[in-house]
Amino acid sequence: MEFKDYYDTLGVKADASDAEIKSAYRKLARKYHPDVSKEGGAEEKFKAVNEAYEALKDPQRRRAYDQLRAGGYRGGDEFRGPPPNWQHGPAFDEEGADFSDFFESLFGGRGGGGRAGPRRGRDVHAQVAVDLRTAYHGGRERISLRDGRRERTLEVKIPAGILPGQQIRLAGQGSPGAHGGPPGDLILEVGLREDDVFALDGNNVLSTLALSPWEAALGATVTVPTLGGDVELRVPAGSDSGRKMRLRGRGWPGKVAGDQIVTLVVHAPRAETDEQRECFEQLARAFPDYDPRA
Repeated sequence: MEFKDYYDTLGVKADASDAEIKSAYRKLARKYHPDVSKEGGAEEKFKAVNEAYEALKDPQRRRAYDQLRAGGYRGGDEFRGPPPNWQHGPAFDEEGADFSDFFESLFGGRGGGGRAGPRRGRDVHAQVAVDLRTAYHGGRERISLRDGRRERTLEVKIPAGILPGQQIRLAGQGSPGAHGGPPGDLILEVGLREDDVFALDGNNVLSTLALSPWEAALGATVTVPTLGGDVELRVPAGSDSGRKMRLRGRGWPGKVAGDQIVTLVVHAPRAETDEQRECFEQLARAFPDYDPRA
């Protein structure tokens, strides 16, 4: 079999810190994930990156691998297996089929002192895009998932108030176990689809409110949509376009609910009749010194 240089796979130096290794893994895993990558051979590269990280993330495994590598092995060299009684640290608990013979000879059940027994399947990471309103209220989202050669459709329960970047763990929905071991979990990272009315800023919800010139000038009580239902907002007289008003507690749910920030936008109607044009001319005469650009 072929010796694998896991540092080279992750693009880091042999003295890289744990944080550097983790950062390199996350970057490459996102780049080559089969659900998002269009590159040729992305699936194989994704598996190689996962394998390298599995070998290096555990301090005992990494120490043992470093000792082996210090013997002069380099990526691509012929490798006949670790020496007798080689101490490799904890055996991995992932699905063996997803890792190379080299990895299993070091840390798994085919050799290297690993025990042949039940092994838990690996966790599968994926991303799911959720409607903003579903994330606010909670609900269910159907997702299509490709894990290697398997394609599945799952209905996922979305907790109310989940935020972008948070994760949902589905126990037992990962890769199958080996030798009778349990399957791994499916870990979904949540993203939000754009909404035509609302946007999320931290735990605040942003929206705009269209006003007529007379509502802005004279003041008005206007119905405003929120994710929790319509509310009445009192717009003060003399409000300009761009003014922001706060609806406390009407933002994203949580231990402390966010606010809804409403930006006022003043729209002038078109003067399409002589009578309408005369109204605007009267306004111009009534405010001879008004210059909105001043």
